[in-house]
Amino acid sequence: MVSVKQFQVTFDCAEPERVARFWCEVLGYVVPPPPEGFATWDDVDRSLPPERQGAAFVCIDPSGVGPRLFFQRVPESKAVKNRLHLDVRVGTGLVGEERLAALEAECARLVALGAVRVRLLLADGNEESCIVMQDIEGNEFCLD
Repeated sequence: MVSVKQFQVTFDCAEPERVARFWCEVLGYVVPPPPEGFATWDDVDRSLPPERQGAAFVCIDPSGVGPRLFFQRVPESKAVKNRLHLDVRVGTGLVGEERLAALEAECARLVALGAVRVRLLLADGNEESCIVMQDIEGNEFCLD
């Protein structure tokens, strides 16, 4: 049996480049260089048939450790809660008020980028506090 060494996370969305650039800001990811023979991603996009232009975008972890994120345009809008979501780990190792302060600071930064705060889940004795949020197209994620 072959073990998986890499994976990518794919987002269905209406505006792939816009959502990708949001997640670049959230995670410190970058847009990779365009393929050989193209000066920019806009050049790549213009080379595609009209129906494929703007249909996908990608971002990567500059350290090479995190998964590649792929964003693809789909015709339907988001209707229900995600079955899978990302946990953005900003409070790892922190507890109590120190953890809450880190979560709140990151929440404020992400709201300024267009994210929406949904609710704060306070520590309950089993789990530490986290903040449920939505990205710029309504995809849920947690600040953990």
